[in-house]
Amino acid sequence: MAGTINKVILIGHLGDEVKMHYFEGGNAIGRFPIATNETYTNKQTGEKVTTTEWHNIVVRNKLAEICEKYLSKGDKVYVEGRIKTRQWEGEDHTKRYTTEIHVVDMTFLTTKKELNAPAPQMDECACSADGCKTIGAFTRCYQK
Repeated sequence: MAGTINKVILIGHLGDEVKMHYFEGGNAIGRFPIATNETYTNKQTGEKVTTTEWHNIVVRNKLAEICEKYLSKGDKVYVEGRIKTRQWEGEDHTKRYTTEIHVVDMTFLTTKKELNAPAPQMDECACSADGCKTIGAFTRCYQK
């Protein structure tokens, strides 16, 4: 295989509400953490141990707005995206780094808001040529 690949697939629960930031020109970005868990049995004690890994998720434009509208803390989501690391200089003049998952494809597996609001309709999603697809309780959104 020629070239390289940068692809991440996660299924996890939102650790907080979607935080939105809007830019001039109408673009938007949403950020939220999701938690994934791994459970194993400690061979020495026989005790079940669960570890949690936190992931910083980034969604853009219409997909960000849909996430803000339909997702809340605790909801379960399927996410596909790319790993990106960015750096900046902190107030104390030290270099800071963060690693994020920039979402390309997402499916809402469970949402608390789905009981109170209708699922997104094709005409309100412009994530891609295909837009969002809703099948039963599952909504799949595609980022441009």
